Amino acid sequence: MAPTLRTISTVGREAFLFSALGFHTELSIVAMAFENSFESTPEMEKFLCQRLLDRSQPIAERFRALFSLRNLRGPGPREALLLATKDSSNLLAHEAAFALGQMQDLEAVPTLVEILKDHSLHPIVRHEAAEALGAIGFEGIVPLLENTLALDPAVEVKETCELALRRIREKKNAGNEDGQCHVETSPFLSVDPALPASLSSSVEQLREVLLCEEEGMYERYSALFALRNRGDGPAVGAIIDSLSGKSALLRHEVAYVLGQLQNKAASAALSQILRNANEHPMVRHEAAEALGSIADSESVALLKEFTMDPEPIVSQSCEVALSMLEFERSGKSFEYLFLQTPQVQ
Repeated sequence: MAPTLRTISTVGREAFLFSALGFHTELSIVAMAFENSFESTPEMEKFLCQRLLDRSQPIAERFRALFSLRNLRGPGPREALLLATKDSSNLLAHEAAFALGQMQDLEAVPTLVEILKDHSLHPIVRHEAAEALGAIGFEGIVPLLENTLALDPAVEVKETCELALRRIREKKNAGNEDGQCHVETSPFLSVDPALPASLSSSVEQLREVLLCEEEGMYERYSALFALRNRGDGPAVGAIIDSLSGKSALLRHEVAYVLGQLQNKAASAALSQILRNANEHPMVRHEAAEALGSIADSESVALLKEFTMDPEPIVSQSCEVALSMLEFERSGKSFEYLFLQTPQVQ
């Protein structure tokens, strides 16, 4: 199994991402305790920013730069990611917004607000901007989120605003008398759009909430993340069953979670989603990434097939998933990888 594309959880994984871009000989990565950030040379930072924004580069190359930049701090990486949110690739633009949310950078708020307000943008990009605003947790954007929830024409954007509003309120309520915030950290080192439900809930109780169409979106997400954190067979089964839910937003998050879990039991259901041309592109995109994380032979073959999909969000997702998997499996030096593209067997 390969690491998920969007959940980068180890220093070694970051070393791979930086080195895959040709900088391993001058790289000095220093883990910053509890901040999920790293130090790098100014030359490497400049290169990564340029690579991210260079539209002549293959989408997978730009994604590797993006994954690296999300672990750097400062105006350079931030500005590059902000510019990437306006890229012609909806997949890259939405991933840049996701990265800014995971970084929880307050300086990104004005651009994310602009994206959320711009109805001409693809809903997948606007949805990710709303989720990022919730992850950052700035209370000043509550009126905008409330207005978008009430009036936005895109259901997936409205539902994301519902989640973001609740997350901001939960974060505020989690503060103690000293003003310190006690929000549970995800074991997957991701900033999740909802806090996991109580550990005292049984798998069956969580399953019932997750599958219930009458429950609020936040409650269903909370059940989803609680089941993910358990990660055993019954929990994974409940998560897979929720892929048939009515909400495209929920289905896309379920696929994302299955990618985090990397459980082969989900392969058939995820493959069915990727094959379904009538499914929402953001759900198919997450299914493709999840299949790349599971990385069994059937999943790899399917990803290769759908690199030709007419929907760019889907085809590019497959391309990125395969490229990351190639680097993971090659075992070659990173200079070699730059000279000769490895092939998945």
